[in-house]
Amino acid sequence: MKILNKDYEILDIFQITVPDCNVVQSNKLGAGHGEKKMYISSKESMYKFFGDEHFNATCFLLKSDLINYLNAVQNEYFSPSQPYHDADKMMSLWGEHMNYISKLDDMIIFNIESQDQIIGPRGYVNSNDAGYQIIRDVSLPLVTYISIMKLKSSSGTILFYWRIFVDFDAISEKKNGPLVFNYGKQLDTSNKKLVLPPTPLETTREVIRQARIGQGKYRNDLLQECPFCPITKISDERLLIASHIKPWAASDDKEKIDPKNGFMLSPLYDKLFDKGFITFTHDRHMILSEYISPTNWDRMGLKNNTFVQALPLDEDRAIYLEFHQKSVFHGNI
Repeated sequence: MKILNKDYEILDIFQITVPDCNVVQSNKLGAGHGEKKMYISSKESMYKFFGDEHFNATCFLLKSDLINYLNAVQNEYFSPSQPYHDADKMMSLWGEHMNYISKLDDMIIFNIESQDQIIGPRGYVNSNDAGYQIIRDVSLPLVTYISIMKLKSSSGTILFYWRIFVDFDAISEKKNGPLVFNYGKQLDTSNKKLVLPPTPLETTREVIRQARIGQGKYRNDLLQECPFCPITKISDERLLIASHIKPWAASDDKEKIDPKNGFMLSPLYDKLFDKGFITFTHDRHMILSEYISPTNWDRMGLKNNTFVQALPLDEDRAIYLEFHQKSVFHGNI
């Protein structure tokens, strides 16, 4: 893969959810001030990934990734789904983080050390470097995860690329509860009661709720513009999912029900797009994430940079797609 115009070989990938115990006090859900050490995995797995006991690993963050993360998680900072310690200050904290990060170098280097002195099978790392502290400062627990790529440079140097992502599904579930799909199911109306006509506000809320589960007006409007999956050409509505381009948790009320903020995709491609493992360029090429192994891409029959002629793109969708490219896609375009 290419990072800042330099080529790297991907050796391995590791993923961890940011726990509440590791973030700074302002972002915490529980008591305490936040621990600097970070739980990675079992010591056995940690040593296999980072190196032998007493390892000191050179890691890096990218400024662009941090900015994209903050843009993706802005709604959560402004309208929290969890009871953060300083929930009333989250909006101003977001601005402080963005201002600080915008002044950093494009690549932020930091080192981590294994915490072998901790007894037991659990593996921890720690660091006094600023880059490591940034992760603790900006991450929101349980709705943030970190993917760590083990890379080898052209000179043979081993580096670890840390990238912070938002778990949009986790945010949506914390705010609204898990999704329940009712496609093709008849609702029970046997116990009917007198129901007053909904107010305009109630109607708007229902439209938004239906859009969240891929039903109702949003889905119908999207089907008018995208009557089939542009990749598979499947046109049976029962096999199509109304996929948001800018995720639900990152969208405002207008964006949530805007049919321009969507594609109709068959289930495999909906999952890949929703999780950020594929995205599309503005000239309709499908880009595959390097966070999925080449073997699994081959098993799916997918090739990088495939032209998707039927992809419905216009100026409005291109704006949403830019957000997906920067803040959802697991890769760099």
